[in-house]
Amino acid sequence: MTREQILRDYLNYYQDLGVKTVYRRKPTVKTEAAAKLLQEPVAEKPEVGSAIVAPVIKETVQIKVTPAAVSTSVILPSLAPENETLAQISSDIGDCKRCRLCEGRNKIVFGSGNESAGLVFVGEGPGADEDAQGLPFIGRAGQMLTQMIENTAEKEGIPIKRPDVYICNVVKCRPPENRAPQPDEMEICGQFLFRQLMVLKPKAICAMGATAAKAILATKEGVTRLRGNWHKWHDIPVMVTYHPSYLLRPYNQNAKREAWEDLKRVLHFVYD
Repeated sequence: MTREQILRDYLNYYQDLGVKTVYRRKPTVKTEAAAKLLQEPVAEKPEVGSAIVAPVIKETVQIKVTPAAVSTSVILPSLAPENETLAQISSDIGDCKRCRLCEGRNKIVFGSGNESAGLVFVGEGPGADEDAQGLPFIGRAGQMLTQMIENTAEKEGIPIKRPDVYICNVVKCRPPENRAPQPDEMEICGQFLFRQLMVLKPKAICAMGATAAKAILATKEGVTRLRGNWHKWHDIPVMVTYHPSYLLRPYNQNAKREAWEDLKRVLHFVYD
């Protein structure tokens, strides 16, 4: 895959998430002559093959990608650096105050589980219990998820427990009153979820609920229409299913059965 294709894939991904602007570090160039050009504005339609065809971005710019917009003379910065670790991503988040969710949170909930897991579960965001302890899915919905994983695995003869998988959320801070995350909040936290998944490189992802499906698949389709079929995120198979909190409601017995079927398919795909 060429650098142009890689860049387009990255920018298309962020456009799907609703990102309208990007910040880019000063690119590295191969020659001193090209470096001098960084101080001059670049024409809107640069000639292919010129020493440098990408402007130095000192302010936000609209995302526009064309085949002629990238030169092989520029070493593109990676949105998911090679050899990155989850610890480095967590350190980058720090005491995050990038969006309004920081105002009411107690603890950032990064994720937990086996960092070498073949299966990653992605939920919506922390609840009250998760916000208090800094761990994902430890409240009632978390207990439901644990039962789903361990009971289904046992019945299917798959020797795994909850600690054998990795669990995280789209947003890392609790939304007020457990409301759904807003688009700008998902956009900001989405970069960290993207990096987490690129580091984990699981064999499959299970997106739980509409928010997780929207963040990962960049879709407006509901869970009912998405579940039961395999989708793809960067060539990683994705199974969409209901969020455990939805399954706790007494009138959702049919959804509970469907969620168990989804989980069976995921577990067999990953661990068989």
